[in-house]
Amino acid sequence: MNRISKKSVVAMGVSAVFVLIGGCASSVPDPPAEELPHGYVEGAEEAAEAQSRLVLSDVDSGAARVLDLITGEVTDVGRTSGVEESAGDGRFAYLATGGEVRIVDSGAWMVDHGDHVHYYRAAVREVGAIPGPGLTGAHSDTAVVAVSFGDGRAELLDRAELDAGRIAETGTIEDVAPDAAVVPYDGHLLVPVEQPGQVQVRSRDGRPVTAVDQPCPSPAGASVTRRGVVFGCADGALLVTSDGGAFRGAKIPYPRPVSDAERAREFDHRPGSDVLAAKAGETGAWSLDIAHRAWTFVDTGPALAVSAVGAGGPLLAVTADGALRAFDGGTGSETAAIPLLSTPGAAAPTIEVDTTRAYVNDGGVVHEIDYNDSLRRARTFELGGRIAHMVETGR
Repeated sequence: MNRISKKSVVAMGVSAVFVLIGGCASSVPDPPAEELPHGYVEGAEEAAEAQSRLVLSDVDSGAARVLDLITGEVTDVGRTSGVEESAGDGRFAYLATGGEVRIVDSGAWMVDHGDHVHYYRAAVREVGAIPGPGLTGAHSDTAVVAVSFGDGRAELLDRAELDAGRIAETGTIEDVAPDAAVVPYDGHLLVPVEQPGQVQVRSRDGRPVTAVDQPCPSPAGASVTRRGVVFGCADGALLVTSDGGAFRGAKIPYPRPVSDAERAREFDHRPGSDVLAAKAGETGAWSLDIAHRAWTFVDTGPALAVSAVGAGGPLLAVTADGALRAFDGGTGSETAAIPLLSTPGAAAPTIEVDTTRAYVNDGGVVHEIDYNDSLRRARTFELGGRIAHMVETGR
């Protein structure tokens, strides 16, 4: 018969206790990882309101600067002489010289989740440049950026890499209509082509998928709205929409015969709105209401710049006499006017519009205009130089 001593019993009991403690310790779960906020973007600070900034290009010195419209601070981002065109996609500004496009990260953007929006701010930086002549547009979604050139080519860039400060080209499209631009939309690329005068739907790597079911002769200009993508055509505008991957086109014809000189070639509007503005040659401007599928001719006379505020808001125009004028986009009647440019003709002005203000460059000055208060001048930013190109971001 085996005997167990009292000492052995005590030792076994202590061992059992240690085993039990050890087993309990090993089963304790690790503390939960810190939950990231919805819409988190690494390296950026989230804000409660839009962090609007202006990317400005000086025609004389070639200096590129970013004006923070919240703080008033100005950040220099190097020099690029001979800037001829500029475009923006909400975060990045694309500054085109004769042979390349320089990309500037404004450090301000928003992430739209449909039912709510996140606003972010980060450091301003220059990303780099890509070769190409004659910028005709720059459009992006969360995956790809399409930079289009006047030679009928569009370079595709990886958007995530661009967000990280690197340029990574993913492909090239060679047959874009010379005055038009490729637009990423609903997981695809909308590619306007000269022949046979249509908008084609392609995969993000450029492979053909289908064609929009309405023609678009001589496509020129492109703009993204909440109701779809608008392309200018010789016979009006083409609105492209997508429902579950089924792309459709709706033609919005001009209300009267329009000459090639009078047709809309470039659209300007407040991001997110569905009313667009375009110059009508030297005769005036067009207001295009996407919701009502209607054009209105606005008798501005020769306009240096035009833009639209949105439904219920005015069409804004800087006219040849240096005045800023507001027009009713539905009736075409003038509702307000103020003298604005100190030296008309010194540098072509740009009108940038957000939800409450408009911005107009005037030599070395940027005017902030309250378009809801009879074009009241709210602030004036004295920057010096001669600003020729301006892009607003963070909206």
